[in-house]
Amino acid sequence: DTDEFILPTGANKTRGRFELAFFTIGGCCMTGAAFGALNGLRLGLKETQNMAWSKPRNVQILNMVTRQGALWANTLGSLALLYSAFGVIIEKTRGAEDDLNTIAAGTLTGMLYKSTG
Repeated sequence: DTDEFILPTGANKTRGRFELAFFTIGGCCMTGAAFGALNGLRLGLKETQNMAWSKPRNVQILNMVTRQGALWANTLGSLALLYSAFGVIIEKTRGAEDDLNTIAAGTLTGMLYKSTG
């Protein structure tokens, strides 16, 4: 019933914020691509509903799927990158790993993302 992992001396059993950043960024990119593709399919079908099923309609739908997929993947990936970078920087600066780092990273990400508006 005990863990049978071999860990280097002094290593902890949990992943740090920096190691989790890669999973977060990749997961957000994949989620954004999937959501964007579904949204592009919905928009493509809506915009081409008056067209008969043909190659031009299929191409237009495919263009919408790829355009929306890339747009959403880029947006969510960028947000995840900002959030992860702020989280790692705050953790290294404070020397503590707690919920305050998460709140500060999320706040700074939102402020920077919306600062252009």
